[in-house]
Order: sequence, then structure tokens, then C-alpha cells
Amino acid sequence: MKYDYLIVGAGLFGGVFAHQAAKAGKSCLVIEKRPHIAGNIYTYNKDGVNVHKYGAHIFHTSNKEVWDYITGFASFNNYINSPIARYKGEVYNLPFNMNTFNKLWGVVTPAEAKAKIEEERKKAGITEPKNLEEQAIYLVGYELYEKLVKHYTEKQWGRPCKELPTFIIKRLPLRFTYDNNYFNDRYQGIPEGGYTPIVEKMLAGTEVLTNTDYFEFIKENKGIAKKTVFTGMIDEFFGFKYGPLEYRTVRFETETLDADDYQGVAVVNYTDADHPYTRIIEHKHFEFNKCPKTVISREYSESWEPGKEPYYPVNTAHNDEIFAKYKALAEGRKDIIFGGRLGEYKYYDMDKVIARALDVAKAELKL
Repeated sequence: MKYDYLIVGAGLFGGVFAHQAAKAGKSCLVIEKRPHIAGNIYTYNKDGVNVHKYGAHIFHTSNKEVWDYITGFASFNNYINSPIARYKGEVYNLPFNMNTFNKLWGVVTPAEAKAKIEEERKKAGITEPKNLEEQAIYLVGYELYEKLVKHYTEKQWGRPCKELPTFIIKRLPLRFTYDNNYFNDRYQGIPEGGYTPIVEKMLAGTEVLTNTDYFEFIKENKGIAKKTVFTGMIDEFFGFKYGPLEYRTVRFETETLDADDYQGVAVVNYTDADHPYTRIIEHKHFEFNKCPKTVISREYSESWEPGKEPYYPVNTAHNDEIFAKYKALAEGRKDIIFGGRLGEYKYYDMDKVIARALDVAKAELKL
């Protein structure tokens, strides 16, 4: 055995584990099927703008340990995420707050907003929601659901809201203040210079092979490491024994525009059915870039199929039942550690990935 650990995937989970393993004096080989490291947080410079290749990644956390860890690799700016929603010709603030309610209903005070929402709920007459549509209307009424939830959600999940389970939207964040800060977390920002340099520092001194598929690699390199950290699709690892799990993917259309500002904000959600994309990202706003040009990305949510990048799991009851079977198989493999969104079939924000990887590394390496 040449290495202590074979780490499959050079994304955030793999990067954190590799960094911790190196500190513990362990030898690691990281392999990555893409031509670059950093996974879905990969950023690159295009026409003077740092572009988030796989969609907007805005770091936010209330976990000081995680914040102290990540800021050890980069300086973060003071970017605050304040997206807007476009519904036909109307513009609304997100998350749902007093600015949103004032634009919708003309209410001014929190008491007026709460009364209006209660009025809308009663008007709907729903007492036991049976699907996502009924759940959303039950929480906020029909008008807010129609303008800001329905079409965006259907584009995101690729099916009517009436066919989606209630738990996806068990609660909608309603904020009764004039505060457009999307996150409530204590720490928030974007790393100056993008995310890729962070993962480069995590992997410094560790051998990395890109353009390397695990399943092809391991055929020729059986027994290369004492243990494997696998961050790919858990169902694929086990040969889809219990059938494939369901994932969503995102397709991007990225272009440079000869303008200093396209939309005036980093993130605009398109909540009507007229636009096929879910949102447009204008990357320069993440780092307050003064470049005379701008780069935008339109995002299209799609069903995953082989050849595409799986982005996030579809945690329906059916899929979770299948995953439980794969998890049981995984627990029987003491030579493999499964981690990350795909390895654990769980939607993780970046801070949660870091926290999980640190915990796994601590238990594994006895740090």
C-alpha cells in the first residue's frame, strides 16, 4: 500500500480531509475526475472577473470554529447576500420581509403584515396540506405563493408543486423587519480572489491527479491505499445495486457583456414561468469588482443523467428509502469513508461540509 488514504474528489470535503490528514503526518493521494480541483466551488478568472463556474457560492456560518478554519486560507470580504426576485415586470426583495410585504400588499408595520398573511391563510381554507403547493399557500396565502414560490420551485425541481412533498417547504422564512440580508448567520462573505486558491492551499504538499475517474483508476491500482475517502455518488459506488438515486443538476449559460453593470445585484431569481432559467448571477458584485465589463450566468435546473454533474440530492421518501439501503452497505465497509453531498446523499451548505469533514477527520485521525 503506497498511501494511507486515497481521497476521491478534490472538492471541499476532500480538501479539508486531505489537509487534516497531512497535518497528522498521513500520506494521501487525491484523485478528481474533472480537469480542475475545488469541485463545485471552483472559481476562475474570465475577462477580469472571478466567476463561480458552478453557481453562486456565498459563504455563511454561525459556527466560529468553521469560520476560523476557512479564514485561515483566505481573507473574506464583507459581501452581504441581498437577492431580488423578478416576477414578470415586478421586483421584490428576498428573503420575504417587510419590503416584500409592502410591495405586495401596501402594508407598513409588522402587525399589518402578520394580519394580512393570516387573512390570506384563512381565505385559502387549507387545514391539512397534502403537497408543497397546499403547504406554501397554508403558510403565506395564494398571492405570495403564485408570484414568488410556485414557478421558481417548479423550475428548480422539474415537476408541479402539487406533486412535490410538503416537507420541502415545511416553513417559509418570513422576516418582519426591513432587512434584505438573506442569511441570519454571524459570519458571511466571499473569499477575495475566489474559492479555488483555498482548496489549492488545502491540497498543498498532497499528490493530486485530475482527469482521473475512480472506477477506471482503481481497476489498475487495487490496494493503493489503506483506506478510501469517497465523495462521489454512493449509489454509483455500489453499482446501483438498489437502483439509482435521484439528483438534480444545473446547466449554465455564461457570457461576458460589454457593460459595467447588468442587473445591479449579484443574484436575481426569476419567479415567473416566462423565463426558463431560475436565476441570473452577475459575478462581479460578489467582490465589488470595478472592471468595465461584466460576466453573467443563467442557471437552468435539470434532472441529472449520466454525463452531467450531480448537484444535489432529491430527498423524497422514496429516495431516502433507497439511500438507507446504500447506507447500510456503507456501514459494512470499514475501509471506506463516505462524505459530502453525494457520498451522504444530503444537502450540505459549505460550512456544514467543512464541519462534517473536520468531525470525520478528527474521529479518523484521532486529532
